[in-house]
Amino acid sequence: MNDPDLESANPDTAGTEVHQEVRDTVRQEARGRRGRGGGGAAARRAQRTSEAVEQLPYVRRKIAEFDILDDEAIEIIERNADILMEEVGVEYRDDPEALAMWKEAGADVRGSKVHFPVGLCRELMKTAPSTFTQHARNSERNVEIGGKSTVFAPVYGPPFVVDLEGERRYATIEDFRNFVKMAYMAPALHHSGGTVCEPTDIAVNKRHLDMLHAHMTLSDKPYMGSVTAPERAEDTVEMSKILFGDAFVDENCVVTSLINCNSPLVLDDTMLGALKVYARAGQATIVSPFIVGGAMSPVTVAGTLTQVLAEATSAIAFSQLCRPGAPVIFGTFATSISMQTGAPAFGTPEPAQVLFGAAQFARRYNLPFRSGGSLTGSKLPDAQAAYESAHTIGPALMGGVNFVLHAAGWLEGGLVSSYEKFVMDCDQLAAQQKMAAGVDVSENGQAMGALREVGGSEITHYLGTEHTQANFKTAFFRSTIADNNSFEQWEVEGRKSAPERANAIARKWIEQHEAPAMDPATREALDDYVARKKESMPDAFT
Repeated sequence: MNDPDLESANPDTAGTEVHQEVRDTVRQEARGRRGRGGGGAAARRAQRTSEAVEQLPYVRRKIAEFDILDDEAIEIIERNADILMEEVGVEYRDDPEALAMWKEAGADVRGSKVHFPVGLCRELMKTAPSTFTQHARNSERNVEIGGKSTVFAPVYGPPFVVDLEGERRYATIEDFRNFVKMAYMAPALHHSGGTVCEPTDIAVNKRHLDMLHAHMTLSDKPYMGSVTAPERAEDTVEMSKILFGDAFVDENCVVTSLINCNSPLVLDDTMLGALKVYARAGQATIVSPFIVGGAMSPVTVAGTLTQVLAEATSAIAFSQLCRPGAPVIFGTFATSISMQTGAPAFGTPEPAQVLFGAAQFARRYNLPFRSGGSLTGSKLPDAQAAYESAHTIGPALMGGVNFVLHAAGWLEGGLVSSYEKFVMDCDQLAAQQKMAAGVDVSENGQAMGALREVGGSEITHYLGTEHTQANFKTAFFRSTIADNNSFEQWEVEGRKSAPERANAIARKWIEQHEAPAMDPATREALDDYVARKKESMPDAFT
């Protein structure tokens, strides 16, 4: 059997050709470690299994952002967005209060359409913070949103799941709680998310209470609030006050919520109602046009970016009318469409170009930015899913996205939350975090001692150097999913595929989850609030 401490270096495991001297050195050092530690490989495996999962802090990027637009392109698109907002306008549907607020602010309101003088929205947006902290009930889990930070949050919204038995079915509250547990256990997820799946076994008008309760009690990471009705946003704020205290919520951001524009160029009363509740409470909103290019926006990248600017800046400015200084995230979700079938297509170049361009405008306006994810149209966590997800999560990191929703678990164009893909995506998020750290040029990173030791002797490898021995456990990213063993070893261990290995990890995370400690009085108050609200209204499933 392979020594697990040497999986990345053992030439027998890796199948590489090295001198016998290297093999002898590796095995001698491995025997020495077994002698010092006692119990051998089995004992070390048991020790690692019993250890708590080490959580990674939110990403602090030390790499440059990729800019796709030059100055001329930025000016053209911004000017076109100004023309669109002034001539065509944005519809604020079924919300007389919002229309009145815009009229008082100096916009030209014609029926339900708001036409914006050039520069009005950009001026209003200046009061929005460039960065803000979303507080978690465990302060060690607080996240900074904006600047050089990146926060990974799980999948949001699917009505279906593919469960651990491989069945595709409607999601339940048990599934929802399982995904919250997995998000809590996943080292590279910094956020608990929001609607990680839609629990269809609970009435529509009540399920938000159970979902919030799960985020608040099963995890101590930050969470998202309900936006499906203004009163459900109010419940989110009230439950957050129970968790954090009234004064703390009044003065700090403790919840982030997703406000989707109804592209093209519409904000409806549901989204506006939720936005008003959160902004007036000083809580963060992600203002995010939801665009399928060719159906909900023009087929070109520049045309889509023009529409994104009009929709996003209008709603961001409106949040500042509600409460100047309210935290808000400039967002966009964009994908292309198959012109043959009409189905959304993921992992194609054009949505990545939209992401890069929108990120440049977010930085231009000094606002945090949301986009990206591990997106795919595949029905299985297969090669298609892996390729498409890589082509969406990679640009998110390189584009400087601050809040990455759908970072783990997305399948079938967002219709499905997949247990196995959730784990597989989390594995790759850890790799992205390593990439974001940039190149270590500290004294240890320079490795001059090792270079001198090998270069000044007859040693022909670095495996036995003091520097390698001190760093080998953390030197390279090590996937929890990938199998780099020999064919024979893989065969002995059951010929398992990556999804099968992910399935085992998902089961382990759920089984080993322990809810973080909570003040009993706070837990009782949350339980009581949920029970009273549910009893106050009949079930509604539409």
